[in-house]
Amino acid sequence: MSDEPQTRVQTPTRSRPPAPTPAEAASDRAGMAWLARLLIVGLVLAALNLRPAITSLGALLEEVRTGLHMSGAVAGVLTSVPPLCFAVFGITAPRLARRFGAGAVVFAGMVAITAGLVVRPLAGGTVAFLAASALALMGIAVSNVLMPVIVKRYFPDRVGTMTGLYSMALALGTSLAAAATVPVTDALGGSWRAGLAVWAVLGALAVVAWLPLVRRRGAGTEASTGTEAGAGAGAAGGGAAGAAHAPRITRSRTAWALGCFFGLQATGAYITMGWVPQIFRDAGVSAGTAGVLLAVTMVMGVPLAFVIPRLATRMKNQGPIVVVLGLCGLSGYAGLHFAPAAGAWAWALLLGVSNCAFPLALTMIGMRSRTGGGVVRLSAFAQSVGYLISIPGPTLVGALYEHSGGWGTPLALMMGLMVPQMIVGIIAGRDRTIEDEM
Repeated sequence: MSDEPQTRVQTPTRSRPPAPTPAEAASDRAGMAWLARLLIVGLVLAALNLRPAITSLGALLEEVRTGLHMSGAVAGVLTSVPPLCFAVFGITAPRLARRFGAGAVVFAGMVAITAGLVVRPLAGGTVAFLAASALALMGIAVSNVLMPVIVKRYFPDRVGTMTGLYSMALALGTSLAAAATVPVTDALGGSWRAGLAVWAVLGALAVVAWLPLVRRRGAGTEASTGTEAGAGAGAAGGGAAGAAHAPRITRSRTAWALGCFFGLQATGAYITMGWVPQIFRDAGVSAGTAGVLLAVTMVMGVPLAFVIPRLATRMKNQGPIVVVLGLCGLSGYAGLHFAPAAGAWAWALLLGVSNCAFPLALTMIGMRSRTGGGVVRLSAFAQSVGYLISIPGPTLVGALYEHSGGWGTPLALMMGLMVPQMIVGIIAGRDRTIEDEM
C-alpha cells in the first residue's frame, strides 16, 4: 500500500500547451482563411488544366499529322492515349499521396502538364511528340484522382459546392481549348506549334498557385493529408500498418458500381465528342453548325457542373439524378436516330445534360467514403476502372458505322449503354460507404 502513492507521484504527466492569446487566435483564423482562399484558386486553376492538353490537340490534329508526317494509324493511337494514361497512371496516385501528400502530388501534376505542353510543340518527330503528350497526361491522371481528395480533406462540409466549382472549371477549360485553339493559332500566324504551346501559360499559372500550398507542408498542413491518405485507407487507422492491412476495395459493390458508372458515362462523353458532329453532318447539317452544336453540348456542362453536385450532396440517395441524366441521354440519342437535323439543337442540349454524369460521379466519390484515405483509394479505383471501360467505346462506334454504312446500329448501341449506366449509377448512389462493405 505504501508503494502506491510513490508510483502516482512518479507517473509523468502531459503538459498542456498554453492557450493562445486573442491576437494569436485571430492570426490563426486569418491564416486559415488565407489558405482556404488560396486552395479555392488552386483548385480552379488545376481543373482548368485537366483537359486543354487533349482538346487543343483535337482541334489541330490534322495540322499536327501533316507537320510530323504522322500516319493515320498513329493518329488513331494518339486519340486513344488519354483514357489509357488516365487508367494506368491514375492508379499510382494513392501511393504517391501517402508518400508525399495529395497537394504535393497535384503540384507535381501541374508541373508535368506544363512541361509536356512546353516540350510537345518543340518535338521534331512522332516519338518525341507522343512522349511529351504522355508526360502531360500523366500529370492530368494523378490530378484527376486527387482533386476529390483535396476537397474532402479541406472542405468536408462543402463537398458539393467545391466539387461543383472545380467541375465547372474543368468543363470551362475543356470548352475553351476546343473553341479557342484554332482562332488563337490563326492569330499567332497559323503555326500549330504556337497554337499548342500557348496552353502552357495556363499550366504555369496553376504551378504558381500551388507552390505556396506545398511550402506549407512543413507546418503540418499537407503532412496531415498524406497521413490521412495512408492511415485512413481502411477506416481502421494505424498508419502504414493500417494501410497495409486495409481490406481490398475490390470487395466493395459500391466501388465496382461507381467504377462502372464512371466508365459508362466516360464512354458516352468520348462518343459524343468524337462522333456526334459527324452524325449531324451526315444528316445534312453544315460543318460549321455541327461544330457549334458540339460546343453547345460541351458548354452545358459549365453551369450544370456547379448545380448538380450541390444538389447531390443534399440527397441521401443520388439515384434519381442518375435516372434523369440517363433519360436525357436516351432521348438525345433517340432524337439523333429519328430526326437528327430537324431537332438538332434539342438533341445537343439533351446530350449536354446527360454528360453531366461526370461531375455527379466525382461528387459520389467524395460521398462514398468516410475518410480522406478512403476517397484516395476509391477515386483511383473508380477512375482507373472507368477509363479502362471507356477505351473501346469510340472505336467500336466507328467500326459499327463503317460496317453497317449508317448510324442506326451505332445509335442503338449508344442508347443501349444508357440502361446499364442508370442501373450501376443507382447502386453507386445508395446511402452507404465503402467502409460499410469492407
